[in-house]
Amino acid sequence: MGKRNRSLGSQLKDQRILMGLTLRQVEDVSKISNAYLSQLENDKIKSPSVSILSKLSAFYGVDLQGLLIAAGIVKSKTESGSKPITSFALSSNNLSNDEEEQLIQYLKFIRSQQRHG
Repeated sequence: MGKRNRSLGSQLKDQRILMGLTLRQVEDVSKISNAYLSQLENDKIKSPSVSILSKLSAFYGVDLQGLLIAAGIVKSKTESGSKPITSFALSSNNLSNDEEEQLIQYLKFIRSQQRHG
């Protein structure tokens, strides 16, 4: 099964295990409860916030866009026919201030990587 077909939970769990971390260790650093992390990893939480996914993306060193796609928050380019982050940002009217700031920071990061890469 390809990476894009794996559930959000399995991607998060695999990355945590690959890094040799326990749920409690991730909780200590990310400040996300291990109970919540466990529910995420077992696909019991269907709609995590962008803020949570942003924290986990940064902590695990994985692509935020991939997590957003796996969570069903944005569509992949092949599904939407356009850039997924743009589709999400333009279609969402209920972003919290924290989520909006996280998206802005993510876009700044991507742009800085393009300039240096």
